[in-house]
This record gives sequence, structure tokens and C-alpha cells, in this order.
Amino acid sequence: MTRAESNVPDAETFEKLASFYLGRRVDPQVGEPTPELMLYDSKDLCTHAMCVGMTGSGKTGLCLSLLEEAAIDGVPAICVDPKGDLANLALAFPELRPSDFQPWLDPAEATRRGWSIETYAERTATTWREGLVSWGQTPDRVRRFRDAADVAIYTPGSRIGMPLTVLQSFDAPPPEIRADVDAMAERVSGAASGLLTLLGIEADPLMSREHILIATLLDHVWRSGRHLTIGDLIGLIAAPPLEKVGVLATDTFMPPDKRQELATRLNNLLASPAFRSWLEGEPLSIPRLLHTREGKPRISVLSIAHLSDRERMFFVTTLLHEMVAWMRTQSGTGSLRAILYMDEIAGYFPPVANPPSKPPMMTLLKQARAFGLGVTLATQNPVDLDYKGLSNIGTWFLGRLQTERDKARVLDGLEGAMSQAGQGIDRDDANRLLSGLGSRTFLMNNVHDDGPCLFQTRWAMSYLAGPLAHDQISRLTEARGHGNHDASPEDQTDATSAADASGSVVRSVAPSRPLAAKGVSEKFIVATKPTAAGKRLVYQPAVVGRGAVHYVRVSADMDRWEDINRVVRPDGAIPDPFWESSEPLPSDATLADTPDERFEFGDLPGQWQQAATFTTLTKAFKDYLYRHHPLTLYKSSLLKAFAPPGCDEGEARVHFTQMAHEARDAETEKLRKRYRSKVESLDKRIRTAEERVSRESDQFKQASLSSVLSMGASILGAFMGRKLVSKTNLSKVSTAARGAGRAAQQRSDVRRASESLETLREERVRLEESLQTDLRELGEKFDIERLDLEPITIRPRKGDLRVTAVELVWTPWQVAPDGIALALH
Repeated sequence: MTRAESNVPDAETFEKLASFYLGRRVDPQVGEPTPELMLYDSKDLCTHAMCVGMTGSGKTGLCLSLLEEAAIDGVPAICVDPKGDLANLALAFPELRPSDFQPWLDPAEATRRGWSIETYAERTATTWREGLVSWGQTPDRVRRFRDAADVAIYTPGSRIGMPLTVLQSFDAPPPEIRADVDAMAERVSGAASGLLTLLGIEADPLMSREHILIATLLDHVWRSGRHLTIGDLIGLIAAPPLEKVGVLATDTFMPPDKRQELATRLNNLLASPAFRSWLEGEPLSIPRLLHTREGKPRISVLSIAHLSDRERMFFVTTLLHEMVAWMRTQSGTGSLRAILYMDEIAGYFPPVANPPSKPPMMTLLKQARAFGLGVTLATQNPVDLDYKGLSNIGTWFLGRLQTERDKARVLDGLEGAMSQAGQGIDRDDANRLLSGLGSRTFLMNNVHDDGPCLFQTRWAMSYLAGPLAHDQISRLTEARGHGNHDASPEDQTDATSAADASGSVVRSVAPSRPLAAKGVSEKFIVATKPTAAGKRLVYQPAVVGRGAVHYVRVSADMDRWEDINRVVRPDGAIPDPFWESSEPLPSDATLADTPDERFEFGDLPGQWQQAATFTTLTKAFKDYLYRHHPLTLYKSSLLKAFAPPGCDEGEARVHFTQMAHEARDAETEKLRKRYRSKVESLDKRIRTAEERVSRESDQFKQASLSSVLSMGASILGAFMGRKLVSKTNLSKVSTAARGAGRAAQQRSDVRRASESLETLREERVRLEESLQTDLRELGEKFDIERLDLEPITIRPRKGDLRVTAVELVWTPWQVAPDGIALALH
């Protein structure tokens, strides 16, 4: 039995509050694991982490263990996976049955070993069960990890897993980005660079006409807060709504034929059957990648192994810009809110070149820590990374490296990181430790710790099957209940709404514009989607109600006005009751006072040509607002706080989870600080007691030796013929007796000093046990799995209800020859 095997940890030793169990520390002198566990504070990940190691170093196992621990702690993660390894996070089998493992085993490997696939599965299950047990991990812990987070495998541009699209729209950045000049410029430039990369155009942001034109169009539209579809962008490239680009006329800057060539190139790309899958699936949304609608944390694995290099760069660039935009909308925190993990970062953050993915990554490394977003990067090619940028990373996990050049580059980056933190590192000592690393052994340098340490990684709870094939990802995705050919259940409502908006049959068209009743306000929604040649443009009537409601709740410190804009689009008969069939008016809808002359008009129901109808609808709208627009606030009795108004239950749960983490971390730090002074005082007394025991032991040894020598000399003198009764000999015997007495006294002093030391050590153990008990109680108190939300319904104040307007509104449609209409807003 090895030293490690004889010290299997108990769950109580590693299930610590806000700590990630990563393995055991290793004695650098002998290279063997010690009983001391490697526990990593979750909040330290806010200052980011870097994992470097060659193939076979155990890098994947370490990083998956880190993500497993985060999931157990309720921290979601977005993981970019270029190889297919990270999908292994979905292979967590609490029952550890051979049949669980068998579908993910390679039959060819079983044949090579001379086994049947069933035997291979049995041996694999046994290996995994024994591996988990050797690290103190039970099936219940595996189940806890599996149940803690929803593992979703997305495959952008493909239907292998859950499709994810980034090409359907270019949504305007949030107001926080638009208000920041530098952030807005970076977002615009990144979007333009990513799109041109997808087209195979290497564009210099300062010299390329294509880049400048697309960036200018995006900036023009986004600054007004409007979203763009890819079709809109193609139309804007062909016919820009700008007279000038810079100081040059638009046609001079880029002639119409060149613009048309660029528009055609983009259109051909989107029309290609190979790119049809890029338009399918969920829209890219960071909040949706981090949590389900119910607020459950997600591990979103974004598998990009099937993409070309250009497609990967486009997707990663777009994702990073979305992360930056999301980050800027979050409140500041010192607790870990979410993780962005990128495997094989080389190529996206190079030392010399400046690909479009590099600026947003640099922004995240510099700023994300303030918002609780931990960026974790991994690579086996350290020479291909910008180590000046990586000096912003606080934790380095360094595994076995291939070459001396790799080690030198890693040490350069480590020195930069330590210098940034105001600390130093012994390069020679670090180099010596790196040279002796074995598989699954890592050197960790954390700027929050006193110095570097060696540790061996624990056994991963997920089965490390290696890169999964396409059919395995498809099977796994369907088995996990996500499905890979249709929108997820959470998106069915959105998909249905989109189908309704594009599949209506237009009603009859009036020969001329119908007359509205006198005194009824009339508006026209501005078409925002491009029109197609050969199709009719028709206005269809609708009624829009606009009002404002006032919510007040003193205990929640809430005094909130909310604008409510509803639209009713009757298809045939006028609905009764009327406003119950309404839907929200799109927030980006622009209402004009005059119609677009290109449009015809649909029939106007007779009732809507009467002023009395709108008087009745106005009264009904006020009653509708009061009865159908209560505000639901969610309260946490544990945290004695309310979620922000407007949150649904899932959003409230996410909000309170982060609050619980922050409260837990703050209370933990207070608790540790309170115990720290006691521990330091006790440790000082223990050191003093140890010194006393050592001193008393030395004195006892000297006294014993002196007594023995003195007594021996007296006896020897008598033996040699001297008179035993002589005065001199009597004096020596007396002196020897006194020495023996002093030795006995010293023995008593040693015993008392040892007893005192043992008492202090026992007190130290009790103090540590008391701290762990308090931490455990704190963990149970802020356990997010026990987070109960109380919904509180608040109705609008009836006396403050305001109906701003009930208007006749004409909505723009495009009608095909078969009568199928497409909404243009």
C-alpha cells in the first residue's frame, strides 16, 4: 500500500465552503503525494487561471475537475471546446454500471486488448469506481455533480448537437457599451473583423474599405439602439443610408459595383447549403448559456471541432464580444459568478499577430475580475501565447512540458504575472520543479498564496472518454433531453411567434386608404426589414394601447413606473374581450405620423371607423392594465432581500444565488479572520512550548550524563583501591547523588513541558474542529439548493394608472402572389 492509498480522504475534509477539491499536495523532496489536500478557493478564480501541459500531462482531467467543482458550488460555465474532450462532462454515471460506460468505449480498443466490449465495459467501470474511492469520492458526490448543473452541448453551424446561430442577427450592444466610446469602437471593429474573416477577407481595420464600410454601417445602426439581421446588413451594404464615409462621398469611398460585389459575396455565403445550418438553432445569448429559464446553472460546451479555421475564428470572436457586452451589464462582485473556459487557446491569443479574437480576450483578462467572471485558459503550446497579456492571470497550473523552450516561455509568463501582483518567484527553483513533473502532477502558483506548491490531481467524476465523435455527441445530446434537430423546449414559444409572424394570409385590400374616425390618432409602424422585388407592400390595421402603471412596495424599497405598450392585430372578427388577445408592441417599433407611399392599405373593420369604439377601448385598456399587469416580486427569507423588479423566477434565482455566494464568502472571510488571531496566538504558544520541551530535554540529558559520569567515577575510584570512606570519595558520592536528584527533577520538568505542549496541541485541534463546524454550518445556511423564493404579487396603484393613448396603427407587411404575408417589423 502506497502512502497515498493509506490516506484516503474523508468527504468532510474536502467538502469545504467555497473550496474546489483538486487533489493532494506532493512532497517536492520525494515526489510522493502527502495526506494534505489541494483545496482551491473559488474566489481566487476571479483573477483567472492558466493551465499548461503537454499531451498526457493530465491537463484535461484537471480542468474538468475544476469545472465539476464549480458546478457543485452553483457556478455556471461556458466552455469552448475545439477537440471534443469537454463533452465528457456529460458522462457522469452515479451508478457506475458497465452499461453506462459501454456506449462510449472504442470496440477497436477492446479487440486490440483481446476483450469483448462487455468485458471492456466491466473493467472500465471497476477502474472508475476504484479510482473515485481512492480519492474519497462516492456515487452520491457524482450524482450531486450531475444534478447540480445542466450540461448542454452546442454545435454552432451544425446540427450534430444543439444548433446555435450567430448569423441571424447582429443585435445592438447594450446601453453600457454604446455609452463607452472605446468599448463601442472595439465591439464594432470586432463584429466587422469576424464577419470578414468568415468571408475569407483578411482586412486591416485602418486600411480595408470593406472593414471600414461594414464598421461604419454597424456603428450607424447600433447607436440608435436598433438591431440588424444579416439580410438588413446586405441591403445596407448595397445601398448605404450614409452620404459620406469619413469626408468622402459614399460612392467615392467605395463605388456601387464594389459594394454590390461585397453584398453578393455575403449573400452567396448565406445562400450556400453548407451555411444553412448557421441560420438554425438558438440565438447566441450569454444569459441562456449560463442558466436555464428556471435559473439552474449550466455548463454550456460549445463544440467547434467540426468547423474550419475561419469559422472557428468568426465564432470565437463573436462569443468573446458577447461575453464583454454581458460582463458590462453585471454588478461588481468579489465572488465567482461564472467561468469562461477555453481549451487550446493557442491561435486566438498569439504573441505577435492581432487576430479579431485577441482584443476582446485582452479586455476580459483585464476587466472581468471586477464582475466575478473567471477566465480559465488551457494550452499545450505555450510558445504560441501572448505572455504579456497573460500577466493578468493570477493562478498558473503548470504540468509536464515538452521542450526547454516551452519551460522558458512559461517561466517568462509566470514572472510577468508575479511582477504584476507585486511578488517575485525563484526562477531556478521553479525550473527545477517543472523538470521533475510526472503525469497528473502540477506546479500551482497562485498570487493569493504564499508560494508555489506541487499537487497531484484527483480522479475526475466525469468519465474521460477522450474526444467524442459526431454520432456520440448527437446521441449524448438527445439522451440528455435537449434534442439536436429542433429548438429546445425553452425556445418553442419564440419559434412559434416567429412562425405566426411570417405565415399569415393577408386580408383583402381596400381600393384606397380607409378613413379613421374623427379624433382618433393614426400612426404607421416603420418597416425595418428589407423588401423583395415582385411582392406587394400592404398596411394592415391594428390597435395600440400605450399606458403606464405605478408599483409601490415600501418593504422592498420599490417605487417603480413601468410603460406598457400592447398591440391587437385582429385577423377577421374583432376579438372579445379585446385587450386579452393583445401582445407586447416590439420595443424597437418606430411609429411615424405619415405612411410610406409604397404601401397599399388593407380593409379597416367598420367598428374601428367609429370614435365611440376607441372611447370604449380606452376605458377597457385601463381596466386591463389593472387586472392583467401585476408585478411579481421574489423574496428570499434567507437573505432578507428582494430580487430586482421585473425578474422572472429563473432570473430571481440567479440573482439570489450570486447574493448567497457573496454573503457566504463575506461571512467565511469574517469567520477565518476571527479564528486566525486565535490560531496564530495558539501556534505561537505551541512553538514556545516545543522550544521549552527541547530545552528541558537537553538539560535532562546533560544532567543524566553528568550524574552517570560522576557516580561512575566514584565507583571506579573505589574499585581501583581507594578507601570508600575517605572524605574525598564521600564528597564525590554526595555530588553524584545530588546530580541524580537534579536529573530526576529535569525529567519531571520534561514531563510537565510535554504535557503542556500536548494540551496546547489538543486545544489547536479543537479550535480547527470548531472552525470547520462553523464553516459547515455557514455552508448549510447558504446552500443554494435550499434557496426558497417567496413570490409576492403587487398590483398597480389604481389611482395612478395612466392611459397615454389608444391609437389606430397601420402595420407593414409584404405579400407574396400566393397571399402569404411577411411582417416587415
